[in-house]
Amino acid sequence: MSNHDNRKLQSRPAIEKYLDVSFFWAAKIFALAIAGVLIWITIQVAIAATPAISEFGLGFIVTSSWNPVTKEYGVLPAIYGTLVSSFIALLISVPIGLGVAIFLSEDYLSPKIQRTIVFLVELLAAVPSVVYGLWGIFVLIPFLKNITPLRGPGMLPAALILSVMILPTIAAISRDAISNVPIDLRQAAVGLGATRWEAILQIILPAASSGIIGGIMLALGRALGETMAVTMLIGNANKVNPSVFAPSNTISSLLANQFAEASGLQVGALMYAALILFAVTLLVNVLAQVLVVRLQKI
Repeated sequence: MSNHDNRKLQSRPAIEKYLDVSFFWAAKIFALAIAGVLIWITIQVAIAATPAISEFGLGFIVTSSWNPVTKEYGVLPAIYGTLVSSFIALLISVPIGLGVAIFLSEDYLSPKIQRTIVFLVELLAAVPSVVYGLWGIFVLIPFLKNITPLRGPGMLPAALILSVMILPTIAAISRDAISNVPIDLRQAAVGLGATRWEAILQIILPAASSGIIGGIMLALGRALGETMAVTMLIGNANKVNPSVFAPSNTISSLLANQFAEASGLQVGALMYAALILFAVTLLVNVLAQVLVVRLQKI
């Protein structure tokens, strides 16, 4: 920094310096407060789960029985349902979301029409999950009954609803990442003889990959923790079934269905399940951050 810049900084009014310092410390305090709330929630859930942790240990994760009468609890079916429903939702929504992002970031449409479609796509994120659940019950499940072996609520309708719910997140974040790629990269690719799709697939998408991966992982985090719509559609059967047409369960739906009537050791078991879900979502976010940082260095 030059002497001129130093003199300019030193000549700033005292009120500006005070506001800068105040903003710095306020931002730091709020950041630490957020971390503190996260730690406090973890501790409280862990304390409530202590009776179940002491009773079942790690066997709770690999056990399928859930019987409040005999006080036998295992969360394996719920873990299976959570992971499988989220994976199916990503399998459906990622290609569609990327396609929407590419379509809305290129000049296929006029800017006015693009803005309208972007608004409509993002509006999907504002629809309450219970509305998705009701739509799934009265529209999606009857439709699937006519074309699949589905006989009622099950894994497939829950995963399809999840894919619709996380689609706006993937599409919006991917579109922003693609739009922020410098125009010079596209022009250089076209100048070297690349077609539009060659430029998109070989230049634009790799350059925007960190933002796209971040959006996908953020959507995965929401899929893992979605409660109401999944509870209404998945069937809430506490058993591991490889068929996507069979009823299943997730950790979130397990908590929603049983917490109101739980008592004693069952409360501890439910809090143990909540702690596992918390750990899974935290792991997903950490993994997303690691992937984004590594992709940015490439």
